[in-house]
Amino acid sequence: MKYEIIVVGGGHAGCEAALACARLGHETLLITGNKKNIADMPCNPSIGGPAKGIIVREIDALGGEMANTIDHSCLQVKMLNTKKGPAVRALRAQADKITYPKVMLDTLENQDKLTILEAMVEDLLVEEEKINGVILSNGEKIASQAVILTTGTYLKATILRGSSKTASGPHGETPSQHLSDNLKKLGFTIQRLKTGTPPRIAKSTIDYSQASLEPGDNIAYTFSFDNEPLYQVEEQIPCHLIYTTPETHQIILDNLEKSSMYGGYVEGIGPRYCPSIEDKIVRFKDKERHQLFLEPESIYYDDIYIQGFSTSMPEEIQEKMVHSLPGMEHAKILKYAYAIEYDAIDPLQLKQSLETKLIENLYTAGQINGTSGYEEAAGQGLIAGINASLKLEGKEPLILKRNEAYIGVLIDDLVTKGTKEPYRMLTSRAEYRLLLRHDNADLRLRDYGRKVGLINDEKYQKFSIKKECMQEVKNILQQIKLTPTEEVNRELIALNSAPLSDGITLYDLLKRTEITIEKIQKYLPKSYPKEVTEQVEIQIKYEGYIKKANKEAEKMLDLEKLKIPEDIDYHQVHNLASEALQKLSTVRPSTIAQASRISGVNPADISILMIYLKKEHKL
Repeated sequence: MKYEIIVVGGGHAGCEAALACARLGHETLLITGNKKNIADMPCNPSIGGPAKGIIVREIDALGGEMANTIDHSCLQVKMLNTKKGPAVRALRAQADKITYPKVMLDTLENQDKLTILEAMVEDLLVEEEKINGVILSNGEKIASQAVILTTGTYLKATILRGSSKTASGPHGETPSQHLSDNLKKLGFTIQRLKTGTPPRIAKSTIDYSQASLEPGDNIAYTFSFDNEPLYQVEEQIPCHLIYTTPETHQIILDNLEKSSMYGGYVEGIGPRYCPSIEDKIVRFKDKERHQLFLEPESIYYDDIYIQGFSTSMPEEIQEKMVHSLPGMEHAKILKYAYAIEYDAIDPLQLKQSLETKLIENLYTAGQINGTSGYEEAAGQGLIAGINASLKLEGKEPLILKRNEAYIGVLIDDLVTKGTKEPYRMLTSRAEYRLLLRHDNADLRLRDYGRKVGLINDEKYQKFSIKKECMQEVKNILQQIKLTPTEEVNRELIALNSAPLSDGITLYDLLKRTEITIEKIQKYLPKSYPKEVTEQVEIQIKYEGYIKKANKEAEKMLDLEKLKIPEDIDYHQVHNLASEALQKLSTVRPSTIAQASRISGVNPADISILMIYLKKEHKL
């Protein structure tokens, strides 16, 4: 069998990359060490959350698979930040760690043009700086026109607990010991990163009377725009909330030097926004307690995940720590917490398409690029799969802009600013977050999914009908005008809204904070789907803010149109600051907009660069 594209790694990035390539008609080989670990969740048993939930919706809008898979495997679902503005709302679901990988594996195995091979890739076939395939650990060579590396935490992976260090993947698997060394030989800069997980506890040994109940929402949601809810609200599995105690803090402080991190056994840099419990205790000494969530991992086994209690302490100290928690006095630890170190590449060596700058047709996605999180990995995997396919077809890559998608912000941050620690997507990283909402991911990205070929006729027709309904509702709201009758003003006063002294359209009335589209539904000639009326209401209420954000984005887009030649020699650009010269030469931005976002490149440097480009390259 001849393969056009090889995907290395079966994690969340690899799954999306392989499916995208195969669905776009390319013979694809997915190589993974163990099929049982495909789409595995070695860390927290959830999908979504702040910003991350919006990424999942974007993946779905583009034609990816993560949203559909979690819809078929969720234990509990919540909409976060409902009391805040729409810019920060996001879904989060507890996933069944048995069902989720099974659903994804079934999807992969039933996908045309996709083959799965259990093997270990240890080297790449490269000729004249162009990828030609991979070399397996047994010496076998497999040729391909493109390769996508999605190796997760398996490059020289090491498990740490206290002073104990074991070469191992998350489940005791043999890690890839040579691939990162071979990447280094090809010129890639390799960095060492770290992440970790908390202990797993036997549910039957927890006293839940000392914990607060954290149920799912009483409204059924879906991540995918194309699914109806696949769970019953009343059958959701609850989570619980507890807090650390003074005893917990004292145990940690008394044994700090025994942890892998504080004992000096860790080489890699850990995630700033997902610190271990010992790091929290040290960094936030003024906090009397830290919240911990007890989250079920599956309906098929007894494990409970202690969200927020990641640690690299020795096992005997973990026992004391766990038993100091409320309701955990007699808890049985089923799996001890651990830290894991692994190799990653410097993402500054990537193009915005996620193709590497050093090797043509070699793409990377996920934790190998320095990110953390299933969602960030899946988003990159989808884009890498799309762009590898487009490259083989001789087409331009799909580059999502910062005002179009969180995925665009994520990739632009990586390839423009780089990262020295596991990168986590946060709403604060997106300057146009009012435009990048949970509710409008399909309006932003479904046309892209259709254009590249991942959105079929049925899905696109459904999307088109939604847009037509939205316009219809807007037209009706602009046409219907209320006059200041006694009945109308009485209804408005009952809604704590000011009475009318003159006529007003429903469109303008809806701009009032206290008026919702639900409260004026009776004036509409017929009912519309909630996703339609919700979208219309947000667009009308935030119309001024959205226009302002779009105006700001347009300035950035003007700079995106100013392309920088790939072969530019920045040493020929006189008067650039030395730091700017070094950063521009390293990142090699493709546009003036990207250049302006590089740390260390100042507005004065951009002005100098633009003058040079206008003179020498007719910019």
